[in-house]
Amino acid sequence: MILFLLIFVLLYGGMHAYFFVKFKAAFSLSAGPVWGLALFLLLMVLAPILVHQLERLNCEWGARLLAYFGYTWMGFIFLFFAAGLLVDLYRMMIGAGSFFTGDILKSWQPGPWLRFLLPAGAALGVTLYGLVEASQVRLETIKIKSSKIPVEIGKLTIAQISDVHLGLVVREHRLKKILNRVMAAQPDILVSTGDLVDGEICRMEEVMTLLRDFKAPRGKFAITGNHEYYAGLKRALECTEQAGFKILRGEMVYVANAINIAGVDDPQGKSFGQYIEIDEMELLSKADSSRFTLFLKHRPEINPKALGLFDLQLSGHTHKGQIWPFTLLVRRFFPRDAGSFPLGNGSWLHVSRGSGTWGPPIRFLAPPEVTVIEIARE
Repeated sequence: MILFLLIFVLLYGGMHAYFFVKFKAAFSLSAGPVWGLALFLLLMVLAPILVHQLERLNCEWGARLLAYFGYTWMGFIFLFFAAGLLVDLYRMMIGAGSFFTGDILKSWQPGPWLRFLLPAGAALGVTLYGLVEASQVRLETIKIKSSKIPVEIGKLTIAQISDVHLGLVVREHRLKKILNRVMAAQPDILVSTGDLVDGEICRMEEVMTLLRDFKAPRGKFAITGNHEYYAGLKRALECTEQAGFKILRGEMVYVANAINIAGVDDPQGKSFGQYIEIDEMELLSKADSSRFTLFLKHRPEINPKALGLFDLQLSGHTHKGQIWPFTLLVRRFFPRDAGSFPLGNGSWLHVSRGSGTWGPPIRFLAPPEVTVIEIARE
């Protein structure tokens, strides 16, 4: 955790230093405003840490206010940094061209004022748009035909929520929008594929009541994500159970005489000494192969030896990057970052873009989703 905080402060602080240099070059400011800007940027760098401390002191209103503003600023500064690098790349290209053409291209060079305003304007516009996109939860429908669904059942509807990140920022208002999408599908089964709660859990009783009041006729099932461990596993599991979910930690259940559902812990638990080690092949081999097997696994990682032992794996974790161009980095670690993928041997994977937000309460080119899987007898 100390190493993570050190890397975070260095990287995040570097983005703020970049903003400071660009701002100072664009505007002629006296010492007072410059120091004021420096102190504000330092506060924003430390905001995530201060939020955690305020929550520990039970100062919920202060933690929530600083979290919303600080995390929105986090999205803005990341977008400013990305846009600023593009402007700098353009400047370098013009500079390289001027080496061969003389003064012809010099008039195309943006001045310090423009070099700040262009990325700042782009970042502000995307941030405002991203706040709206993050609230527009989409319904993604997957239709599957399988001979493994019993004749007397005919069709099963499963709703998947993932990466909701309930906490200081994602609260009742956002959860109601997610649940409205779920209720519109009238699912038989509701599953949560990890990160139901965020790193901060603050007075969650009312929020969890909304989830508890939603009844799925054939059950509600959940698994752990990495943030359940960051939040404190004991408290996170209590919240999930209060919401009416049965938590699958290396377990399999047979539901409604129709479908096998298996779930495993997120490997983040290893660093906390709270991981339930289970061999996926051993777990999935216990399933009745004549029935449809649904496998819940937070990260979209595939064990090649398990292919053919499950019909559909539901995952999340990636958020599809949440904010483009961060998507490009996420895709390097998780090539299957969102959508449905055939894996071979009759196994499929669906990766949710996530239903909520982590960190910045914004999304850009990665809208949130609730996934509805309709499995009908072939």
